[in-house]
Amino acid sequence: MTAAVDPSTGLKSLLGDTTVVRLRPRFEGSNICTWIGFKHINYLVEEAVLVHFDRAGLSSRQLYAEYGLACEFTGMDTRILHAFHLDDQVEAEVAPARFRGQTEDALTFKVTLRVDRGGGVLKAATSKVRLSLRTDATVEAAPETPGPLRPFTVDRLGADLPPVADPAPEQTAAAERALAAGGDEAAVLAALTQGRNAYAWKWHITYPYCHFTERLQLSGYLRLMEEAKDRFVRDRGISIKTLLDERKWIPACPASAVRILDEALMEEDLYTVYTVEQVFKDLTYTSRMDNYVVRDGRLRLVQSGTVTHGYAKITGRRDWSLVPFDQRVLDALHGTAGSTGNA
Repeated sequence: MTAAVDPSTGLKSLLGDTTVVRLRPRFEGSNICTWIGFKHINYLVEEAVLVHFDRAGLSSRQLYAEYGLACEFTGMDTRILHAFHLDDQVEAEVAPARFRGQTEDALTFKVTLRVDRGGGVLKAATSKVRLSLRTDATVEAAPETPGPLRPFTVDRLGADLPPVADPAPEQTAAAERALAAGGDEAAVLAALTQGRNAYAWKWHITYPYCHFTERLQLSGYLRLMEEAKDRFVRDRGISIKTLLDERKWIPACPASAVRILDEALMEEDLYTVYTVEQVFKDLTYTSRMDNYVVRDGRLRLVQSGTVTHGYAKITGRRDWSLVPFDQRVLDALHGTAGSTGNA
């Protein structure tokens, strides 16, 4: 590993230059035919930003090894405009950007993904990305943070964000009462989903979802968001495989957003709540995913995000077309069909 460049020089490049890099979606993300799911499109965004840091001389490895700073993605808001395929050559452009409501001491970037189609180039996805440099002392004491990097440094993820209100305070309070009464898992999950068009489950945070020795990373929440969709539709009687077998329908995702509000640690218990918030006519529906950990008998909101889905019908190994929801799917999404509401 080469020594990191002077932080002032690296920061000037990081916040002033634009990076263009060629990437390919990973084989793992091609779950149905050769289309790439939203999780792996977000992985391309993440990889492009890390390349931008590296080219500025502030790679994630160097930041950690030299200065004890963990490069943490804390927000990713992505719009998918065209489908991505296995073996696509993706041009990723990363540019420093300021978004509404964000302060000057934020590491924020706009990422644009382009693909070749029919002899032309299409803008296939855009993303707004936020990062923080989190001080780390899990292995050894961290050195003093260089002055130019201090405005972007936090001692805890979420500390540099304004407070976010719990989206369901009544349900959270009821769940905390269930915890105080003995912590029965079924009772807590029932309280979290009471009166909501929601599905919830409890999960023990495992090592493969974490990084920098102790924390659940943003890509881990993307994996949970994908699993939440799978659990929800299975609970509502329209599982992914059911609609594939019966209709050749697959989920199509035009948008996703994840924001980390606080830290969730390896081997903590995580309560995930997936709530359908809006069904837009018969074309798409938007769901909210919120994650809580239990600390001092209270449920603390550590992550919040949204994902929008529709359905596409497979018409061949290369093609699909968007389809409207029918009554069966609408009933399932609205919760008028039978469901348990939790794991």
